[in-house]
Amino acid sequence: MSTDALSLRGVDRQSLREQSVERLREAIETGVLAPGQRLIETQVSEALSVSRGTLREAVMVLVYEGLVISDGRGRIHVRRITRKQIQEIFAVRGALESLAARSLAAVPNREAVVAKLRKAIEPLRDTDADLPGLMNADLGFHRLMVELTENETLLDSWEHIYSRVRATVTRAGVELARSNMSWKRHEPIISAIEAGDGEAARAVILEHMEETVARISSLVFIGDNESPESGNLV
Repeated sequence: MSTDALSLRGVDRQSLREQSVERLREAIETGVLAPGQRLIETQVSEALSVSRGTLREAVMVLVYEGLVISDGRGRIHVRRITRKQIQEIFAVRGALESLAARSLAAVPNREAVVAKLRKAIEPLRDTDADLPGLMNADLGFHRLMVELTENETLLDSWEHIYSRVRATVTRAGVELARSNMSWKRHEPIISAIEAGDGEAARAVILEHMEETVARISSLVFIGDNESPESGNLV
């Protein structure tokens, strides 16, 4: 894919690095920048209307987030996702969210928490919504669940893997993404929290993640040890 097709908008001079990070992150999450694609510094900096120095700073943030990698020769590529990495990402996500669900189930007065969670899944009932809207609603629900624990470390950890989760789900395709985002898959989580059953809430979350891993992994055809420039895309 040519960088001419990125349609990355130029950014204002204010907060150039942050805005560059956001534009690149969005392009990776939505597949505009494809897995394995090389980011050529001159082309990308021109597309974003920023200096190469600013771009390098932005890329370092994405390296930290795990969305792009260096091939060891100074060349940067959009990260491919292997089966092993999918399992690792969702294992961590499952651990974080199951902790959140158990914590919320132990809250003495859960009415307000449950009401907020039920309101958060309402957009998932809209079967005509576009994929970005559904994904925002789905991940918004999961983020809210973590946020409601008021555990800042837990939330920081969840947000660290957010972009990799979103990029992985996007690359799996529209049909799979829609099936994963059904409101019916989320209602049992809320019901277990409402009942104060922490173990049930934990089990539902882990089952939710295991099903997602199985579905996404079935669409991944690259080996775990392939180089950034070889193999099929996710």
